[in-house]
Amino acid sequence: MSARPPYPRTRRLRAALAASCATLLATTGCSFGAPEPDRAGEPPSFPTPSATAAPGGAGQEVVTTVLATGLRVPWGIAFLPDGGALVTERDSGRILKVGPESGPDGLRVTPVQTVSDVVAGGEGGLMGIAVSPTYERDRQVFVYYTAERDNRIARLELGGQPTPILTGIPKAGIHNGGGLAFGPDGQLYASTGDAGDRPQSQDVKRLGGKILRITRDGKPAPGNPYPDSPVWSLGHRNVQGLAWDAGKRMYAVEFGQNTWDEINQITKGRNYGWPQVEGRGDDNRFVNPITQWPTSDASCSGLTAADRLLFTACLRGKRLWLVELTDTGTVLGQPRELLTGRYGRLRAVATAPDGSLWVSTSNHDGRGDPAPEDDRLLRLVFAGGGAGRS
Repeated sequence: MSARPPYPRTRRLRAALAASCATLLATTGCSFGAPEPDRAGEPPSFPTPSATAAPGGAGQEVVTTVLATGLRVPWGIAFLPDGGALVTERDSGRILKVGPESGPDGLRVTPVQTVSDVVAGGEGGLMGIAVSPTYERDRQVFVYYTAERDNRIARLELGGQPTPILTGIPKAGIHNGGGLAFGPDGQLYASTGDAGDRPQSQDVKRLGGKILRITRDGKPAPGNPYPDSPVWSLGHRNVQGLAWDAGKRMYAVEFGQNTWDEINQITKGRNYGWPQVEGRGDDNRFVNPITQWPTSDASCSGLTAADRLLFTACLRGKRLWLVELTDTGTVLGQPRELLTGRYGRLRAVATAPDGSLWVSTSNHDGRGDPAPEDDRLLRLVFAGGGAGRS
């Protein structure tokens, strides 16, 4: 009998989720059950999940494990080839390695570096992190952070001095953006905020309120829509989370002002309307979001994709939203909410190599109500019931 690959593809996660979606649609929340083998694939060596059985239900489970506690505003999550993750702490400027080995109270958390020129304040600090797709060969990691005069992107090897590759991204106490991720094309994408200066979102010559696409050296990537410019899309207020679905379509989650928060499908050179439009509008110069929520239910930061599913982690809304997509990238049915109010403010969400979801809380960010164990790093496994079980 052939051995299973150690890290199943995301289609296994989607198969498990598809079995649970029918039940989730019919209920107002998630049901939790005693942990069983990880139906997204072979169980990794993680701590024993702490889950409680929900009365009744149809046998669906969302099993939640607390992987780490005592963190301070964990902002970005990026996985290494060994299955462990690099996690940034916004306010301390530290990069932590979480796992893959376990400690007495969860996965082992090891500080591996402090980015010394991080100047944290307000919504700024050490934010996005991305691991090179060829990390095993080049050992490169990329970070997005707030420095003394600007936000910037730097390249480093863990333990080494960061080399800034793109500087001059506007900074402020609010709206610093901070998302960082490699796309399927191998280029590095970064999301920036308007830094409270609304007009710059519509100014293609300025870096605020944009999604940027650059090479590993920080140069404008080949094929960008504007000559010698890193700008990929414009008209954004404050984008943090970026993700790509199985069809290589790009999505971004965006903070609105006080009416609508959005998920947009991002297309080269398009304009997403801020500050002229918040949420859906009727001006054909601007792209409408694929879905939107009142800010009280959302204010989402992190975004990840698993095949045709998007998950976004929300701060003010204190929940995960699950959005199922069609083959063309539009929304199928109604988004579903998970973990509502259970762990407080949620910041980052990432799909792990084994198909589970990792989620961070953000209760120490100055706007939350931290519990003694905050901030936490969580792991979610979805298990189907009924016809979905085998």
